Amino acid sequence: MIGYSFMGRAHSQAWRTVSSAFDVPAVARRVIVGRDETAVAEASGRLGWEEHATDWRAVLDRDDIDIIDICTPGSLHAEIAIAALEAGKHVLCEKPLANDTAEAEAMTEAATAAAARGQIAALGFTYRRVPALALARQLVESGRLGTIRQAKAAYLQDWLADPESPMSWRLRKETAGSGALGDIASHAIDQIQHLTGQRATAVRGRLATLVPQRPGPDGPEAVTVDDAAWATLELDGGAIASVEVSRMATGAKNRLTVELYGTDGALRFDLENPNELWFLDATLPIAEQGFSRVLVTEPEHPYLEAWWPQGHVLGWENAFSNQARDLLLAIDGTAEYSPGFADGLALQKVLDAIIASDAADGRTITL
Repeated sequence: MIGYSFMGRAHSQAWRTVSSAFDVPAVARRVIVGRDETAVAEASGRLGWEEHATDWRAVLDRDDIDIIDICTPGSLHAEIAIAALEAGKHVLCEKPLANDTAEAEAMTEAATAAAARGQIAALGFTYRRVPALALARQLVESGRLGTIRQAKAAYLQDWLADPESPMSWRLRKETAGSGALGDIASHAIDQIQHLTGQRATAVRGRLATLVPQRPGPDGPEAVTVDDAAWATLELDGGAIASVEVSRMATGAKNRLTVELYGTDGALRFDLENPNELWFLDATLPIAEQGFSRVLVTEPEHPYLEAWWPQGHVLGWENAFSNQARDLLLAIDGTAEYSPGFADGLALQKVLDAIIASDAADGRTITL
């Protein structure tokens, strides 16, 4: 695993727990990689890795390593992923796939070549593995919503609401590519496309940097990415979707909300209540209609057969274990993994179209 901070911790937790929760091929946590020798050594012991290293290129030469898990800033995704695939490794890369479409295209080309050799190039849109959202996908696929007409996704956080919050790599374009757009709008758009089964064909979008500078290590530093973004997506199945994201929405901690409205029903979900899915069956008599709360904790629900007795809730981190399970089964040849790098490329084109639309004062950009 390359990277040991926020996502590195989450992925380490997943690799620690996946074999105890699921019947999967055995997996060992061989090496964790980071640039700072002292910090990565400490992380290795704390997160339960056998070894640590500071040179990811040397790790690729090892025969005892089969999977490269990339948890770095986006600016490093392309170089590491392409090299890992060319070295014959399976790859799990955190979202978004890349910082721009050109990088994503190069990564997808490498993934296509690797697939011919039997390698998996997996993209980590982990919220697909939240059981309530996986159930939502099943309901849509089974036709319970009929034809989907409208979709709405908002991902709101407030960790940057304080203008004195310090600079970080996530606020610099050269490392992050974009701000709230790539960080959390990527999740919102992926959920819209995944749940509806439809792809965006045209985009209108606006971006805003609400705090233009923040305290840096050497004084005030310009913020070069967006703090918030809005977009309208036209989907190839005829639905219209709206997206709103912000990292400055006071009081919103990690609020990913998804709403789907179809001819025969509707769904809504809020990540701050991750075990609940709300479903409305519009085929019932009008006097009986209304949103019903589904507590997604039953063994019959997606992934729940591996966890706790019915009624016992799961947390945010369990989706990462579910993701690791799906990847290991795909490598073993007993399941397929989605999304892949081609999905990441398609989503990156949507993100870049939103940037282009904002630069053109909100003009519609056709994909």
